[in-house]
Amino acid sequence: MKLAIVGATGMVGTKMLQVIKERKLPYSELYLVASKKSAGKEVEFNGGKYTVLSIEEALEKKIDIALFSAGGETSKMWAPKFASQGTVVIDNSSAWRMDLDKKLIVPEVNGHLIDKSDLIIANPNCSTIQLVVVLNELQKVNPIQRVVVSTYQSITGTGVKAVEQMENERNGISSEMIYPYPIDKNLIPHIDTFLENGYTKEEQKIIDESKKILNLPDLAITSTAVRVPVMGGHSESVNIEFENEIDLNTFIQILKNADGVKFFDNLDNLEYPMPILSEDNDYVWIGRIRKDNSHPKAINLWIVSDNLRKGAATNAVQIAEIVKSLKQL
Repeated sequence: MKLAIVGATGMVGTKMLQVIKERKLPYSELYLVASKKSAGKEVEFNGGKYTVLSIEEALEKKIDIALFSAGGETSKMWAPKFASQGTVVIDNSSAWRMDLDKKLIVPEVNGHLIDKSDLIIANPNCSTIQLVVVLNELQKVNPIQRVVVSTYQSITGTGVKAVEQMENERNGISSEMIYPYPIDKNLIPHIDTFLENGYTKEEQKIIDESKKILNLPDLAITSTAVRVPVMGGHSESVNIEFENEIDLNTFIQILKNADGVKFFDNLDNLEYPMPILSEDNDYVWIGRIRKDNSHPKAINLWIVSDNLRKGAATNAVQIAEIVKSLKQL
């Protein structure tokens, strides 16, 4: 299998390589692809040295699977060109997520929808992934009527320049401002651009993508997305209203047995999910689950996951594993 990572030198691309090594995704040839500025550089990976290619050079290699994490504009321009050659593109940007002809995949939820004919497969937003892994399990036993989610998102979701901004602020160094305000010792209720309805694009992504992945187009869901001065891991406070009255113990057992979920909720021992626990692992951590004392058919819970891993790189590699199996590469 010829495998390419487009955006290989970025934060997500680097994490993709780490996950590929950990999960032992087999390949016969590996191509690392980045911007023209990075082309020609050497990258050491898994005991070998790889020269970074430009995307034009990679197109000539007749790739089998290409993991894209180079932004929406790059994906819009280049994913169809790769797909026209038979390459399966798994794209981490928002470019194709809401395209009616493209599948938006979280393997634990709807991986069964992938088939051999798919040439561009969308990887969801990081906050959406960890949310729908949980919602899907609960939906199976009690139909969900409404979801209210507030996210507390790591600066690593913005990229390396955001990390630099926070580190410089902590060290008293004036530098480029990626955010409109200081992020150290601060929270910013603003992720991506604002829309006419008062939501940000990030908040709208969570709403729209969740409906598509869960195949619940009429789901009532609302979100608020907040950037926090945390180096890794997105957290979510979620309130879920169900069609029927709930049995909390049933839900707890479901979540304890769910694929990819780590149930971590013991108040006597002060055990609950935190970003520091999610760092560099692929679990969707669940805790603080309790009945909503203001509504007999609702619960509250807290969800945490590493946004660079399950929220991006690992989810994409899991999709690649399914594609490889289907196409017998």
